[in-house]
Formats: sequence, C-alpha cells, structure tokens
Amino acid sequence: MDLFTIITILVVVSAIFAYINERFVKLPYTIGAMVITIAMSAILTITGWVNPDLTNPLKSLISQIDFSKVLLEILLSFLLFAGALHTNFDQLRVQRWPILAFATFGVLVSTFLVGGLMYYLLPLFGLDIGFINCLLFGALISPTDPIAVLGILKKVGVPKKLETKIVGESLFNDGIGVVVFLTIFAIAQAGLENVTFGEIGLLLVEEVGGGIALGFGLGFMAFYLMKSIDDYSVEVLITLAIVMGGYLLAQSLHFSGPLAVVVAGLIIGHDTIRDSSMSDITELYVDKFWETLDALLNGILFVLIGLEILVLPFEKAYIFAGLVAIPIILMARYVSLGIPILAFRKKLNFVPNTGLMMTWGGLRGGISIALALTLTQAMDRDPFLIITYLVVIFSIIVQGLSIGKVANRLIGDQMQEEGASGH
Repeated sequence: MDLFTIITILVVVSAIFAYINERFVKLPYTIGAMVITIAMSAILTITGWVNPDLTNPLKSLISQIDFSKVLLEILLSFLLFAGALHTNFDQLRVQRWPILAFATFGVLVSTFLVGGLMYYLLPLFGLDIGFINCLLFGALISPTDPIAVLGILKKVGVPKKLETKIVGESLFNDGIGVVVFLTIFAIAQAGLENVTFGEIGLLLVEEVGGGIALGFGLGFMAFYLMKSIDDYSVEVLITLAIVMGGYLLAQSLHFSGPLAVVVAGLIIGHDTIRDSSMSDITELYVDKFWETLDALLNGILFVLIGLEILVLPFEKAYIFAGLVAIPIILMARYVSLGIPILAFRKKLNFVPNTGLMMTWGGLRGGISIALALTLTQAMDRDPFLIITYLVVIFSIIVQGLSIGKVANRLIGDQMQEEGASGH
C-alpha cells in the first residue's frame, strides 16, 4: 500500500472519530480519540478471533506504518511547536527555575527510581530483565507528554501558575527525556564498559545545549523575516518552514530537535515578538493554522495509538507487570517533583498540593509509545511495549478524565478565586 493511501486512511478515520466524539461522546478531544480508538480496536480484535480474514488486511496496514518514525520524525515537531506557540511566556519566565528543575533533575530521578524498582519487581512475574534495559523503560516513561497534557488542561481550568508549571515542564521534559533515553540506548548498544562518563556528558551537553541554542536562532530568524513583510500567507509559511527545516537541521547536527522547536515556538509566540512582527490578521491566521494542524495531527496520533493495539503481543505476565508499573511510576513522579518543590517553595508562591496535582496531571502519551517501539528485542521490547501501552491508556483515560475532579478537591478554593477574578 502506497504512502498516500495510508495517510488518506488515517485522516479519514481521524475525522470520523473526531465527529463521533464531538457529536455523541463529548469528551475532551485527546481522551475521546483514545477511548473511541480503543473501543474500535477491541471490537476488531474480537472480530479477528472469530474470523481472522476480516482483520488481516488492517493488521497488514498497521505493520507497514513505522509508528516510532512517524511520531518522532514527523508529528512531534509540529505538535510541540503548536503547544509552545500558545504557552504564556511571561508566566513561563517567572516559573523558569522550577520548570527547569522538574524537566532535568525530575526526569533523571524518575528514570532511576522507575528503572531500579522495575528491575527488582519484574522477576516476580517471571521476567528476568537486565538493569540497563529497565533504565531504558524508566527513561521512556518518565517524561510527560505535552500533546496529551495541553489538550486536557485547556478544559479543566486549573490556576494559571500551576498550568504553566505542568505545561512548561511537559514541553521541556519531553526533549530532555528523549535525550536521556537516547543516551541510555547508546550505552545499552555499546555496553557500559565501552562508554566513559565524559562521552555521556558531552552527548547530553551537545543535544540539550545545541537544541536550545538552535531554537533561539530559529525563533529570532523567524521574527526578523516576519517583521520585514506583511503578508499572512507568507508568514504562516515561514513558521512552517522554521519547524520542518529547523527539526531537520537539528537532527543533522545531532542536536535535540524537540528542544529546538519548543524554544522557537516560545519566541515566536511571545507577546512582544508578536506585536512587533505580526499584524492582527497575520496573528489570527498563524494561530488558526497551528490550532487546526494541531487538531488534525492529534487525531492521527491517537488513532495510531489505538490501532497499534491490534498487533501487540499481549501476555498475562506483561499485563500484570503493567498494572504494577502504574503506581510505581506515579510514586516516582511524586518523589522526583517533591525535591524541586521543596527547594523553591520559599522563593515562589506554590499552589497548595502542587506536587499531587502535577503528579496526577502529568500524562503519558504517544512519545512514550514511540520510544518503546524503538527498543530492540535484545532490550526486551515486547514486555516494555505492553507495559508502556497500559500506563499510557491508564494515564490518558483515568487520569485525564478525573483531573478536573482532583483539581477541584485539592485546589478548589484557588480555582474559584481565579474564576471570580476573571469575571
């Protein structure tokens, strides 16, 4: 099946599911897309048990799609830029130090906590997995997914400074998490004895520092180009070129592409940059273009996540391990966030129960699944893929559906105060 046919099928299915959700299900878009695709996958799985000939063509289609490549090399750059473009830069600047701590220190602590605990618990389910492979799982599951987080927090109405922490951390810990994962991946492939700490440190500095520096360059280049003209169609095209060309350039330079597009998006979306480089009509078209593209690609992403279930190797041991992994990951996130929160509590006025809210509001999504799909069989790909899927499904459906109620219970008074001040 050719590429155009595959893309057409995904877009058509995404549009149908989006309509069903908007017309009948009426859940937040991210959750609704996931619920509908999982329900459809369950029906198709049962159909396949009854008559395999009916689902074999669909399984063949899914097997032709390199989910990991589609997300990490195509969808991710657009989705991260769209999220960063509409993030409150001033709030982000005020909260920059805790966000930086959450996205770096928090990801590293969570990676080692999850990896260490899984290393000791997996043998209980008959899974004898090496420590470095468990660390790989810790790295891929620790970053929260800005794509899932942004889509749900818009509907909840949590206090702005808390929303900024959750969204800002998700935007940056995604890039950091990918770098940490790739670093551990390289160690696992080469063998720990063949890699020095100096090489590891250099790789991290190159990926993170290079990605941020490139993002600044891309953002200010876009600002200069857009300031010198006044044509909304050309300016929309410039933002598109910055994302696609910038991500490709980052990959060729071995910099972090996710960090580069996030920084570029934050600069282009900054109010001062907008006011001095875009007319009102350009600003409207840029925002609407990226909102529409965000909705389209989100739909495709969650349709892919749901359909992948049809070809996963489910086994009882993997499922039980996945169920045990959920509280472990939540606990590791709470601990990894708690240390930076304590460090900055005196300097910044934190919303009550910030740690609990950020733990429950830190959703996992397609990025974790994409990273799990890059694992080789020597890295215990199958068990970690199933565990990751279970964590992501729980995260988006259970945590996503309940985050509003949790927010009301934990910080309800402050939400009401912000709501009153907004009217």
